[in-house]
Amino acid sequence: MLSTLRYRLRGAKGTEVVVEGDRLVDPDGSADFTIDLGPGELRGGLINAHDHLHRNHYPRLGAPPYADSYAWGRDIHARDSASIARARSVDRRDALLFGALKNLLGGVTTVVHHDAWEPAFDSGFPLRVARVRTVHSLGTEPERAANPPGDPHDPICIHLAEGTTPAIAAEVREADRLGLLNDRLVAVHAIGVDLDGADLMARLGVAVAWCPTSNAYLFGRTAPRELLARVDVMIGSDSLLTGAGTILDELRYARATGPLDDRRLLDGVGGLAASRFRLPFPVLDPGAPADLALFARSPLEATSEDVGLVVVAGRPRLADERFAALFEFLALPFERIQVGCTTKLVSAPLGSVAERILADWPEARRVFQTAPDGA
Repeated sequence: MLSTLRYRLRGAKGTEVVVEGDRLVDPDGSADFTIDLGPGELRGGLINAHDHLHRNHYPRLGAPPYADSYAWGRDIHARDSASIARARSVDRRDALLFGALKNLLGGVTTVVHHDAWEPAFDSGFPLRVARVRTVHSLGTEPERAANPPGDPHDPICIHLAEGTTPAIAAEVREADRLGLLNDRLVAVHAIGVDLDGADLMARLGVAVAWCPTSNAYLFGRTAPRELLARVDVMIGSDSLLTGAGTILDELRYARATGPLDDRRLLDGVGGLAASRFRLPFPVLDPGAPADLALFARSPLEATSEDVGLVVVAGRPRLADERFAALFEFLALPFERIQVGCTTKLVSAPLGSVAERILADWPEARRVFQTAPDGA
């Protein structure tokens, strides 16, 4: 039924799109239903360059700061083993759906999941998950790093130089020895990259997935300005195990503390991210995927309360209450959640999943609240 229905979204300043199935079509054509969006900016949905979808119910663990991610991993498995075991026992689909909801709350329509592909992603998942190759890190998966699976021409994501020591900085040279430094590599975090490493990465076309609140939490610092100024930078949220919240928290924090101007920050969740991950560009043109988000304020200033509508593959997945008629027109069941001082509608069963997760993991509630500093 959905594939034969057309609906029009009429935004401010003359912006109009018509959705048929999972694509945008000619806005001059007819539509079966029209929604006036009111004030705000309708744009292509954001792209989150780094998350672990199944770990967004975890609390922030450990006692930072740490020298590197390996030390953090050893410490939390000793210090917080009971919490980790309990978190792992959560129903896998619930955990993944809660991670999807966290991304939708930030206006994200496509996410890079830095873990193995999950069967849940293949049917009915409310968020697009980019298909990329992943290696966790050189230290935890040395054999996989030496021989990454998949097509060598495809993008590959690796946690690289995640720490602050000279030994961590040397990971860049080791990655180069393994032939990993090229324009397909997305180096995640890259906190400990030194000047020689930054020069090497820039010269060989490596990109960085930057998750500044996660880095600040674990290490008290983030990727060096000398690196971020010279390479392609995408923005990631990381999971709630270390990150502050949604991609919007990362954007606000990055804008307040980092060297990237507004254009580069938006490109890092938009066209640049699409290009580096070989995804369709997030545009409003006919023929493009119907992946859309409505923001009451610029994504660089917004919180989750400011996300008025998120459409993924033509289906509304999160919306202000005033857009209930769109769910009803498409015969899509929805549920209600509280986000800050507002009530949002989410496609079922996301509301029920959130209720179950929050009953046992109240710290995850922070993605439904607003933090002015993003920290």
